[in-house]
Amino acid sequence: MIGESLAQAMNDQIRVELESSYIYLSMAAWLHDRDLDGMARWMRAQAHEEMTHAMKFFDHILDRGSRVILQDVAQIKTDWSSIQEIWNDTYAHEQLVTSKINDLLTIAREERDYQAEPLLNWFIEEQIEEEATASKIAGEIEMVGNDKSALLMLDRELGQRGFPAGSPLDSTTPGED
Repeated sequence: MIGESLAQAMNDQIRVELESSYIYLSMAAWLHDRDLDGMARWMRAQAHEEMTHAMKFFDHILDRGSRVILQDVAQIKTDWSSIQEIWNDTYAHEQLVTSKINDLLTIAREERDYQAEPLLNWFIEEQIEEEATASKIAGEIEMVGNDKSALLMLDRELGQRGFPAGSPLDSTTPGED
């Protein structure tokens, strides 16, 4: 069975992951409002991924014989001054998530909970990718500056990000009858 403090910390992480999903949906809405549908699609895919991350913790807690206790999701930011701010916030948010994952690993090691380490190591590797991607895109947005044609090219490129089959966040998935 998972220790009480690690179970609580993982329940907290479920909230962090759900808040991440929520903030990426908020960013998607903002981007859609500005007809940057490719970037919005990227954010929608990111929101889906964060929901999947929450479920990894959800299932780990259950599989380890503990109880999942869902928490309130905090109100998140809904407006940005620029596209650059969105991507800078994305990078900063991923850095925050990385720090939370590192905290979980610290707790697991303090409790000598070796069963949690494979999951947490997966997340550590995932966060390296998440931070690198967000940083790269923020840098590309900065390079683009006020060049609208370059921004549209980047928007199209980011819109190529795929979704798992049937994702409800994929606006191109046909609806059910």
